[in-house]
Amino acid sequence: MPILLATEANFDVVAPIIIVGAGACGLVAAMAATDGGGEVVVLERDRVPQGSTALSSGLIPAAGTKVQKAQGLDDSTDLMAADIINKAQHENDQAIVAALCRQSAVSIDWLNDAHGLNLSVIDSFLYPGHSAYRMHGTPSKTGQELIGALSRRAEALEIQVITDAQVTDLFADPDGTIRGVLFRRPDDSKETLGCQAIVLACNGYGGNPEMVAELIPDMKDALYFGHAGNQGEAIAWGRELGAGMTDLGGFQGHGSVAHPHGILVSWALMMEGGIQVNRDGRRFSNEHAGYSEQARRVIAQPGGVVWNIYDQRLHDFAQDFDDYRQAEMAGAVRQAATIDELAEICDLPADTLVENLRDTEALSAAGGQDKFGRTFAKDRLTPPYYAVKVTGALFHTQGGLNVDERARVLKSDGTPFANLFAGGGAARGLSGPSDWGYLSGNGLLTAVTLGHIAGAQAARLIKNEISA
Repeated sequence: MPILLATEANFDVVAPIIIVGAGACGLVAAMAATDGGGEVVVLERDRVPQGSTALSSGLIPAAGTKVQKAQGLDDSTDLMAADIINKAQHENDQAIVAALCRQSAVSIDWLNDAHGLNLSVIDSFLYPGHSAYRMHGTPSKTGQELIGALSRRAEALEIQVITDAQVTDLFADPDGTIRGVLFRRPDDSKETLGCQAIVLACNGYGGNPEMVAELIPDMKDALYFGHAGNQGEAIAWGRELGAGMTDLGGFQGHGSVAHPHGILVSWALMMEGGIQVNRDGRRFSNEHAGYSEQARRVIAQPGGVVWNIYDQRLHDFAQDFDDYRQAEMAGAVRQAATIDELAEICDLPADTLVENLRDTEALSAAGGQDKFGRTFAKDRLTPPYYAVKVTGALFHTQGGLNVDERARVLKSDGTPFANLFAGGGAARGLSGPSDWGYLSGNGLLTAVTLGHIAGAQAARLIKNEISA
């Protein structure tokens, strides 16, 4: 059973604050709790902290940051909140959206000023659905670099991160107060650890095929491109504790994973003029609608694969992205001097491919909108051409435990648990009930902001500065 009675435990060691998971959410929470004077133990199931963060582009949206202002970029929390709400078709928790947008600049400035993360804003293109340049990332624009920077900072702060420690059960009082955890080691030995407060930063359930089949059945056969450790423990614990849970069918997909190489190909190619065609050489969607919902559309095409088509300008542009360079080194990127040659290389019908490229060229020249709703402006593709075969994938889930603006987990009746906090994929996200509500960066936004809030609140709780 994932929830055990606290009376059954005999804790030899008690940590004031336990954090479950050492991805971005967990490490940020640990840093915030430490800054607040709390003693923290982080339990991580993997040998090295990675999580979903390491597989992401590592970009965190925020509005009103110091680095935005330094780069001369205008933005506001109201505009950011409106973008998130509009993308989710108003089916998300607007109060939480507003709170996390307000928190976003606080968290980014804190990471830069107090912890030296050197985050800057990508201002070369806008991600789908964003009205301003607000994606903050480390110099290489990778999740690996972000998680590495957070890990090094946690080490510098002497935060105790115990790896190879998979939390399997929580010890709780009948009222839901969490008293400790049971965790398992790789040799199947078990240990217990007591606590005064706990933060769940253990992400979603994308790596649990049974939960995926139950909650998002039409993605049960999709490529899973997330972290294998995302097993849905927070949902299992929440169900037993009687926690409120929302938007469990929400998820982030991605319509551009190189096939069969399994390497993410930046959606910037599509936003800056590229197109996707199926194996019949035909476009099938508005590529600017969003890369999350594009996953379903790609999977629905014949064979479940499509081709990204673009040109030299975009190939050169994409060299700024580490994932694209990885795809190129792996042999996923193909080049052709003419459309006919491209069709032959990709085994596409030349006449249909030519027709589609001519259509987009005409739309670009006229600034017109196609039948899918995409507006073409300065998007004309010219030789030489490039192509990558891609498939759609499930990245990570967006629904989870209901939390309030203090990152406290809420019971099904809306009241908070005494000492239970959550963030990131363990908590209800900002994307609403499906994939179409995901706005680029929503995952790391909730990871960083809720992690920051949860850690700070947990520290205040154990110091009796606040009540539950």
